[in-house]
Amino acid sequence: MSSSTIFYGIADFAKIAFTPFEFIGDFVNFSFILLGFIGLFIWLNKQKKFNDKAASDPNQLK
Repeated sequence: MSSSTIFYGIADFAKIAFTPFEFIGDFVNFSFILLGFIGLFIWLNKQKKFNDKAASDPNQLK
Protein backbone atom coordinates (compact mmCIF):
# COMPACT_ATOMS: atom_id res chain seq x y z
CA MET A 1 0.00 0.00 0.00
CA SER A 2 1.56 3.23 -1.12
CA SER A 3 1.02 6.70 0.26
CA SER A 4 -0.83 7.78 -2.85
CA THR A 5 -3.60 5.26 -2.10
CA ILE A 6 -4.03 6.80 1.36
CA PHE A 7 -4.16 10.32 0.00
CA TYR A 8 -6.60 9.36 -2.76
CA GLY A 9 -8.77 7.69 -0.13
CA ILE A 10 -8.77 10.84 2.01
CA ALA A 11 -9.61 12.94 -1.05
CA ASP A 12 -12.47 10.64 -2.04
CA PHE A 13 -13.87 10.77 1.49
CA ALA A 14 -13.67 14.57 1.57
CA LYS A 15 -15.35 14.79 -1.81
CA ILE A 16 -18.23 12.61 -0.65
CA ALA A 17 -18.49 14.39 2.72
CA PHE A 18 -18.66 17.90 1.24
CA THR A 19 -20.90 17.16 -1.75
CA PRO A 20 -24.13 18.32 0.02
CA PHE A 21 -22.55 21.71 0.68
CA GLU A 22 -22.13 22.42 -3.05
CA PHE A 23 -25.87 23.03 -3.43
CA ILE A 24 -25.97 25.22 -0.33
CA GLY A 25 -23.04 27.30 -1.57
CA ASP A 26 -24.60 27.76 -4.99
CA PHE A 27 -27.92 28.75 -3.41
CA VAL A 28 -26.25 31.37 -1.22
CA ASN A 29 -24.28 32.81 -4.14
CA PHE A 30 -27.33 32.99 -6.41
CA SER A 31 -29.41 34.59 -3.66
CA PHE A 32 -26.76 37.28 -3.09
CA ILE A 33 -26.64 38.01 -6.82
CA LEU A 34 -30.43 38.19 -7.01
CA LEU A 35 -30.58 40.42 -3.93
CA GLY A 36 -27.95 42.70 -5.48
CA PHE A 37 -29.93 43.08 -8.70
CA ILE A 38 -33.14 43.80 -6.79
CA GLY A 39 -31.32 46.43 -4.72
CA LEU A 40 -29.83 47.94 -7.87
CA PHE A 41 -33.23 48.32 -9.53
CA ILE A 42 -34.75 49.84 -6.38
CA TRP A 43 -31.86 52.28 -6.10
CA LEU A 44 -32.05 53.26 -9.77
CA ASN A 45 -35.82 53.80 -9.51
CA LYS A 46 -35.41 56.05 -6.45
CA GLN A 47 -32.56 57.93 -8.14
CA LYS A 48 -34.74 58.58 -11.19
CA LYS A 49 -37.49 59.99 -8.94
CA PHE A 50 -34.97 62.26 -7.18
CA ASN A 51 -33.55 63.45 -10.52
CA ASP A 52 -37.03 64.17 -11.90
CA LYS A 53 -37.93 66.12 -8.75
CA ALA A 54 -34.66 68.09 -8.92
CA ALA A 55 -35.19 68.90 -12.61
CA SER A 56 -38.67 70.29 -11.93
CA ASP A 57 -37.58 72.45 -8.95
CA PRO A 58 -36.02 75.75 -10.08
CA ASN A 59 -35.20 76.90 -6.48
CA GLN A 60 -32.32 74.60 -5.73
CA LEU A 61 -28.59 74.92 -5.30
CA LYS A 62 -26.51 73.56 -8.15
